[in-house]
Amino acid sequence: MKWSSAPLVLMTLLMALVTLAEEVASKNKAGRGRGSKWWGIAKAGEPNNLLPQTPGALYMDPAVHAILRRKQRRLVRENPGVLVAVAKGANQAIVECQFQFRNRRWNCSTRNFLRGKNLFGKIVDRGCRETAFIYAITSAGVTHAIARACSEGSIESCTCDYSHQARAPQVTSVPGLRDWEWAGCSDNIGYGFKFSREFVDTGERGRNLREKMNLHNNEAGRAHVSSEMRQECKCHGMSGSCTVKTCWMRLPSFRVVGDNLKDRFDGASRVMVSNAGSLRGQGGSGGSGVGGKKNRYNFQLKPYNPDHKPPGPKDLVYLEPSPGFCERNPRLGIQGTHGRQCNDTSIGVDGCDLMCCGRGYRTHEVSVVQRCACMFHWCCEVKCNLCRTKKTIHTCL
Repeated sequence: MKWSSAPLVLMTLLMALVTLAEEVASKNKAGRGRGSKWWGIAKAGEPNNLLPQTPGALYMDPAVHAILRRKQRRLVRENPGVLVAVAKGANQAIVECQFQFRNRRWNCSTRNFLRGKNLFGKIVDRGCRETAFIYAITSAGVTHAIARACSEGSIESCTCDYSHQARAPQVTSVPGLRDWEWAGCSDNIGYGFKFSREFVDTGERGRNLREKMNLHNNEAGRAHVSSEMRQECKCHGMSGSCTVKTCWMRLPSFRVVGDNLKDRFDGASRVMVSNAGSLRGQGGSGGSGVGGKKNRYNFQLKPYNPDHKPPGPKDLVYLEPSPGFCERNPRLGIQGTHGRQCNDTSIGVDGCDLMCCGRGYRTHEVSVVQRCACMFHWCCEVKCNLCRTKKTIHTCL
């Protein structure tokens, strides 16, 4: 009896394994993030690759066309001038990411980018902290670049934000301070926020936990740009008397946004699926709520640790711990830290002990040629000498 049932048991086990493999494959496919290929526009969409626009049409480099989804291509076609701004936003996001992580094991490398592949490599297949930062900083980069391009007149479908000028002039009761009024050209954060939602979030429908993670981090990046808008003012009057003062809203430096997101990276929240097997649906996750489809953002992620509070709209969220990044792992797209420079006097993440993962490091001297003894000669030239100095370099084994 036992022998006769063995084939049935084996067949049942085989079918279970096949089903499990399909579920894992489906999860991995969904986990990669459906809307991340557009990042490649930072490499493929350089301004010298963009052909001149004609009325009603935008002709793009085929490589740019291939990495955009249908809706993204429509948005670019309907908003002449926006493609260059998006490419600029993606580039400034990469520069900022690499600056913030320049002294860490993972340094936001994009050197292995190939057309048709993900710009940041296979690390984005994992729902870890680094992926959370990538989504947030790229979303913030597009929001920032679009809002600024509107006020610069680079995009035909938007202009400066003049909504503040409808407000009454501000009157102060403090002695010695003059009244002021809204005027000038404010950066159009409303349009930048809305366009970023439409463009960056394309493909992220929020149907599984990874897509909700992506949407939340995209929204967090936009929220940090929006919340850092600052008022700038200028005095008008004879001899600088400030008889009239006009004010407008200005975007923050993108370094400010990068610093804030890096702080959120260090305190990112791990989230999970609720016990019922679905995401807890309460409250909103998002930002300033400018435009977009509300149902896609109307969710609250549950913290992995029940003692922690749910993540706020500016917090970064992740699903799984980060890999070690110590050893090269092509399957995960990890470069490792062999050959990386380190600081032998630091006890932080850039120190040789942590950067080299305890493997040790080698020290050698290199000769560096630098400009020195510079002097200004009237008029108008700066002349310098070339000085050769020795510099000690430490690299991980």
